[in-house]
Amino acid sequence: MNDSEIVRMYLERDESAIKLTKKKYGSLLLMITNNLLESLPDAEECVADTYIQLWNSIPPNEPESLASYAAKIARNLSLNRLKYIGADKRKASNCALLLEELREVIPSNVNVEKEVDGKLLTNLIDRFLEALPKHHRIIFIRHYWLFEPVEKIASELGLTKTNVTTSLFRTRQKLKKYLTMEGYNI
Repeated sequence: MNDSEIVRMYLERDESAIKLTKKKYGSLLLMITNNLLESLPDAEECVADTYIQLWNSIPPNEPESLASYAAKIARNLSLNRLKYIGADKRKASNCALLLEELREVIPSNVNVEKEVDGKLLTNLIDRFLEALPKHHRIIFIRHYWLFEPVEKIASELGLTKTNVTTSLFRTRQKLKKYLTMEGYNI
């Protein structure tokens, strides 16, 4: 079943939409939450909360991509949970480090957490990522969106850690240049 059919089921308040979402995207959501929380029970709880939030937010929202919408909810719930549980310093510092790397690219007068959700900046970043070679786009998204460690990305893509780190650095620099060209002064 495709996303639009599942979203229609949410709009019609058909509870089987949750089961279909779980079947289709449950493993993706669990991966995202577990990458951030590094605790399976906490990750599973965030995934369960994601289904509740999906149910409560569709309607009024009608997402074009259920996968992206659900992933964004799961990711935000996980980040909030990380703050709430006062995650150990290593986990919290890993998230902070990733966000800090992106702050180097996004203007300093912009609140990253709020602005990244802003439609204009999101569209610019989407266009930038679409223009990247697939290989670099995959590395960037896996690291900054899915919070996968460099070592895991390198291992699964058959690269060295240095290759992945270099790709991330160069992609951030290209993104910074692109955003500047599009009117975001850094």
